[in-house]
Amino acid sequence: MRDLYQRLSLTPGADDNAIGTALTQCQNSALRQDAQTVLTVPDRREKYDDLHATLSDIGRLRARLGLTHGAHWQGDVANDFSLPPDHAISRHDELVDRVSHAILLYNRWRRFRGPWLLVALLATAGSIGLAAGFALCMSLGTP
Repeated sequence: MRDLYQRLSLTPGADDNAIGTALTQCQNSALRQDAQTVLTVPDRREKYDDLHATLSDIGRLRARLGLTHGAHWQGDVANDFSLPPDHAISRHDELVDRVSHAILLYNRWRRFRGPWLLVALLATAGSIGLAAGFALCMSLGTP
């Protein structure tokens, strides 16, 4: 489906006078006939506007995902609702990055947990042994 608004340099909210002016200035007879058939009849225009909004949303989604038509589709009717790729990071990619970072930190913690746990256990046992020895020496040294 071709984007009649784009091809006639109109916005989807254009009034009847703007559409009429664009139709009289249109050099392409097939485009003019299609636009006149669709945009000048209120019921057809309402249905076209609903479909136009849906296809525009799909075009924005495809751009957000980085999907575009190949070079052989450029300038074709199939490319009317395509937008250039949006290089902003998507919400899904952002969440995947955050989860990957959390997993990396967790794996680091697990890898170093064993040696540090052993060091903490030995330090605690040594401290308890020193305290017990000191207490024993104090109790034996006092009459």
